[in-house]
Amino acid sequence: MIAGASGGEPFLPERVRGDFPALAQVVHGHPLAYLDNAATTQVPSAVIDAVAGFARADRANVHRGVHALSERATAAYEGARAAARGFLNARETKEIVFVRGATEAINLVAHSFGRARVGAGDEVLVTALEHHSNLVPWQMLCAERGARLRVLPVDADGDLDLDDVDAALGARTRILAVSHVANAIGTVNPIRALVERAHARGVPVLVDGAQAAAHVAIDVQALGCDFYALSGHKMYGPTGIGVLYGRAELLDAMPPFLGGGEMVRAVSLADGPSWAALPHKFEAGTPNLEGAVGLAAAIGYLGALDRAAIATHERALAEYAAARIAAVPGARLIGRARDRAPIVSFVMDGIHAHDIGTIVDRHGVAIRAGHHCAQPLLEALGVTATARASIALYNTRADVDALVAALAEVRKVFA
Repeated sequence: MIAGASGGEPFLPERVRGDFPALAQVVHGHPLAYLDNAATTQVPSAVIDAVAGFARADRANVHRGVHALSERATAAYEGARAAARGFLNARETKEIVFVRGATEAINLVAHSFGRARVGAGDEVLVTALEHHSNLVPWQMLCAERGARLRVLPVDADGDLDLDDVDAALGARTRILAVSHVANAIGTVNPIRALVERAHARGVPVLVDGAQAAAHVAIDVQALGCDFYALSGHKMYGPTGIGVLYGRAELLDAMPPFLGGGEMVRAVSLADGPSWAALPHKFEAGTPNLEGAVGLAAAIGYLGALDRAAIATHERALAEYAAARIAAVPGARLIGRARDRAPIVSFVMDGIHAHDIGTIVDRHGVAIRAGHHCAQPLLEALGVTATARASIALYNTRADVDALVAALAEVRKVFA
């Protein structure tokens, strides 16, 4: 049985590390300790093999072909959509739109849904926790429409106050856009409670789930959200593929985001185009077939494991990392929300985050350094950049220990 497969036993990351070929390499003379998973996870052999197998035998365009390869490619692509529907527990496969990633998904909603609903004097509500991908599209929309972007604050630990949410939701609020998990500091937002408050005022909710998909079991029906966005490369899948979930009645009413082939039912010079049925209305052009196949393989890989056991392992390891990093002289943790994903952000007195990241890399440790595309959040927390260690299912205490040992070398350089 795979370590951590469903059955209630503790998850043993050492027994799945062999599934991820990239982890076996040596970097600058040291075994790789890969702790940059919030940016991009590594991929298991199952995903690599699925993508390569498709390219070897089934590569052809989908939906309109009548030959065997096209039929096989179409079956694989639509099978991936079914896998994504199951992963999110959407009601129907037509609620699953393939996109390049969460960024494109949010832009699609901002342009197609937002332009139809947001006008001069209206408000779009976001939080100070958001990645730029869930800020910039709304800033652009508000600037275009003469609307106002309202931002829910966070406290010093990185938590939202639900009373602030109630106060901010008003008659002119047209949508609430919120991250499930904050990428820079790991705050897990109470999505169900936020949705209930927003829906009580008739406000739809978009959830940026890019950081949640690898760590949290997602049920869009239980959450009650109207839109949910995720990226494959943050959940052990390929880059360039993601999913937008949208409630069918909302997607049906929205105009297309991009025009071209595949997303039309018919095109006439006299009468113009008519749109294809969901979800194809939003999938113009040749899709990322290999990406969809790889995403389905990643979903299958995760589905064979005990997600609850993985979550327990990841959070315990994050707490271990936080304690060890906090004990490093001059180190200070940034963001200690009540409910946190396995992300540890920190600073070191007198040392820029980029210097930390560069020096620990020389010791084989991969972390992220900078503002993490969350500049407003870091500004609110009183810093301009942090070093960030982010944990995945394959990480071990040895990875954390390698980071802490490398941080001791950072101190020596700046002593």
